[in-house]
Amino acid sequence: MQATFHTSPEDQPHPARTREILSAHPEIRGLMGTNPWTAAIMLFAVLLQCVLAAALGYAGLDYWWLALLAAYGIGAFVNHALYVVIHDATHNLIFRNRALNRIAAIISDLPNVVPGAIGFGICHLQHHAHQGDYGRDGDIASVWEARLVGNKWYAKALWLLCYTFLQLTRPSRMKSFSIFNGWTFAGIAASLLFNMAMVLFFGWNALLYLLASLVFAIGLHPLGGRWIQEHYTLTPEQETSSYYGPLNLIALNVGYHNEHHDFPSVPWSRLPRIRAIAPEFYDGLTSEKSWTALLLRFIFDDRYSLFSRVTRARSA
Repeated sequence: MQATFHTSPEDQPHPARTREILSAHPEIRGLMGTNPWTAAIMLFAVLLQCVLAAALGYAGLDYWWLALLAAYGIGAFVNHALYVVIHDATHNLIFRNRALNRIAAIISDLPNVVPGAIGFGICHLQHHAHQGDYGRDGDIASVWEARLVGNKWYAKALWLLCYTFLQLTRPSRMKSFSIFNGWTFAGIAASLLFNMAMVLFFGWNALLYLLASLVFAIGLHPLGGRWIQEHYTLTPEQETSSYYGPLNLIALNVGYHNEHHDFPSVPWSRLPRIRAIAPEFYDGLTSEKSWTALLLRFIFDDRYSLFSRVTRARSA
């Protein structure tokens, strides 16, 4: 196993490629903007999670096993879609008004039990601006995290299972910005009130279902392959990859990750059109067709570790 991250003397590749693509295909500018219909998907997904949680809550804690099964088979997919809504709200791609996007992010975050939408948004914008900068890119695992996990299959599987909570430790190493502001505290308050209401009206099994949906949506689940696909690599010449498999249909095209980094002002619904317009810039890049296959490869291939990331040489 490598002892540290891959390092690159070059700046991140996306700004330069964006300029090249726009030079060849200026019509892509027409894809930029907002998609307010994303709010309708958000409301449907939040309502669906509430209904399922309520039904399982009424069943009682004797049916904890059913809550876990439902979370793995249904809730994880719904919560994952809500994370994509939060992601688009972070980039102001739902409404033109910034405050409305923050409100959408907080509403989307309600079924996630652990409030993180606003903090995620702050870190995610830093990730775009400073991809690979260890001191500013919270998408990169902390060194202690990578050393602790190593490249043993069982440790990587456990890391994926706990990924939701390990992400919460990373902002502490970011010294140049804070994840706390008024919106952060509003999100925390909304989440606490929502959680209390779920337990009060429907019981603890409702909260168990929602918490399990969160853990599976971000961790040891076929959807978990997304976190490996985006920036983990065994070939450091390409530090961002896309996924073009069928789960994009219910994951709101989040697999189009190179396209998103090249054009973060394009909403999820139009990302496939970027590749369709400029195939010469994407077809030659390494991509994935199966998140599940990638997840298993990451776990069982001892060449993979949390150090399988590219950092900028000046910041590693």
